[in-house]
Amino acid sequence: MQTVLHKAESRGHASHGWLNSYHTFSFAGYSNPSRVHFGVLRVLNDDTVAGGMGFGTHPHDNMEIISIPLSGDLEHKDNMGNHGIIRRGDVQVMSAGTGVAHSEKNHNKDQEVKFLQIWVFPNQRGVKPRYAQQSFRAEDRHNQFQQVISPSPDDAGVWIHQDAWFSLGDFDPGFSTEYQVKKAGNGVYAFVLEGDVTINGQKLNRRDGLGIWDTDSLSIQANSQAQLLLMDVPMSL
Repeated sequence: MQTVLHKAESRGHASHGWLNSYHTFSFAGYSNPSRVHFGVLRVLNDDTVAGGMGFGTHPHDNMEIISIPLSGDLEHKDNMGNHGIIRRGDVQVMSAGTGVAHSEKNHNKDQEVKFLQIWVFPNQRGVKPRYAQQSFRAEDRHNQFQQVISPSPDDAGVWIHQDAWFSLGDFDPGFSTEYQVKKAGNGVYAFVLEGDVTINGQKLNRRDGLGIWDTDSLSIQANSQAQLLLMDVPMSL
């Protein structure tokens, strides 16, 4: 088993007034040669956007882009004709493929929106751009993992062009569980949304990240009320 630990305070940070962003991996003005990606996981940004503010229309291509709101309401608009709101409990996917332009902004003027912006390298280039969004019940991840991303439209969650599985869990203090890696050769990047957990003997706190590979399972214990995101991804680009 191999691991890489990224403590919350070691992340890159950018404050633009309207945007407060923490970067687990190199992004924009944050460049760290030792933290460019974890397997096909390229970007993990922890963003807070002020009321009424947001990202203007900008392009993407050949990337799977995943947005997970943590609080507030995020408004999305793109050149494929999609326009909607994603909220806590929703997961949004945009397969950029041959190219797409979109904007994201805080739908509300009187409160912040907090969300995770995640980019995954696809296993196919030049695909037709697509957009998908799905709502998930919080009770379905109480003391268990709820799959929210998968490689197949026939499996639970929203599908992407990659052999990757994302799962969310909300755990009571003292609860223990095992997670089985979905595919041989994949690694898992665990990101602690809230609380304190121990994974394979490593203690983690709020917003810490731990990458684990060359193993087929994870042993997880919640040391407090905890929320956890697991990203099970191929380690080879």
